[in-house]
Amino acid sequence: MTQKNNSDVLRNARRIVVKVGSSLVTNEGRGLDEAAIGEWSRQLAALVRAQGAQHREVIMVSSGAVAEGMKRLGWSTRPRQIHELQAAAAVGQMGLAQMYETKLREQGMGSAQVLLTHADLADRERYLNARSTLLTLLSLGVVPVINENDTVVNDEIKFGDNDTLGALVANLVEADALIILTDQKGLYTADPRRDPTAQLVHEARAGDVALEAMAGGVGSSIGSGGMITKIIAAKRAAGSGASTVIAWGREPDVLLRLAQGESIGTLLVAQTAKTQARKQWMVDHLQLRGAVVVDAGAATKLRAEGKSLLPIGMTAVEGDFSRGDVIAVRDPAGSEIARGLANYASAEARLLCRKPSAEFQNLLGYMAEPEMVHRDNLVLMGG
Repeated sequence: MTQKNNSDVLRNARRIVVKVGSSLVTNEGRGLDEAAIGEWSRQLAALVRAQGAQHREVIMVSSGAVAEGMKRLGWSTRPRQIHELQAAAAVGQMGLAQMYETKLREQGMGSAQVLLTHADLADRERYLNARSTLLTLLSLGVVPVINENDTVVNDEIKFGDNDTLGALVANLVEADALIILTDQKGLYTADPRRDPTAQLVHEARAGDVALEAMAGGVGSSIGSGGMITKIIAAKRAAGSGASTVIAWGREPDVLLRLAQGESIGTLLVAQTAKTQARKQWMVDHLQLRGAVVVDAGAATKLRAEGKSLLPIGMTAVEGDFSRGDVIAVRDPAGSEIARGLANYASAEARLLCRKPSAEFQNLLGYMAEPEMVHRDNLVLMGG
């Protein structure tokens, strides 16, 4: 572990996921903290509106629906029954979305509510759909506000947490950084509320096993997580190359100062470069469902130019796969030159072979994407 933050990590981050916890959003359960949400919204808007190298794409992952629902329903303690938790989430989500929409609109920013479950990100087709939606919103300058869809999940609402969701979203959009805002200054060597000798950890390697021992257990009666969930979330985010900062959410201008490279809180550095993490995910951890064969011209474009795979360059389709499945891309000799996530199912892909995108609508009745495999979802194989 080192004692000085690597300021370049946040200064160079172009796409950032910010996660805020229930205790911050609801002022320890007393109701939505309008002033705090307004401050975060002001900082988010400033990052999005900045020009040139200072411009950022930002996604907010916000807890608080259950806590706000508890307050509106007059409940002083977090319920244990699933149906009561789901009811509280349904009531609270109305106020949470309205507050973010109001505060971001005051800053001249558009906002969008996106409710996800972990299952949405485990299913490949839903994963691609969620990714496409979020990337489109970012390209439009809209700030997506994401929460777990607590009104419909079961096991996630009992022991899931939005720290994990924040990491999954960072992986989903290939964010450069995850910022977790909490009610603590960062990660300490011990619980500072019990041990006055505890020291702030300024920087460490995401995934270091020693961090979990430091983190301890759940620390808030309002939220469902704790410092341990943040450490595990940082490890998960690092799998796709995103570093994580854990910082106090009420630090003045915390997001703006972090984006400028200032040392605040605890920086957990990802050890895997984004391209390496992407290759590892594609090559080592996903089962192939089928393949497409491409002509020599398409093979050259993939190998030498890093292009997306267009159906017009495909000559054959092998196997039975669905949209979002991982498929191999083979050259005319049958050698695997790449693999990636299919934008079309095998039956559709067979119809699209040798066809330009202008014909997709007539052939299928719709056009999901102009590419069979987008270059962001494709990795070249060695050789």
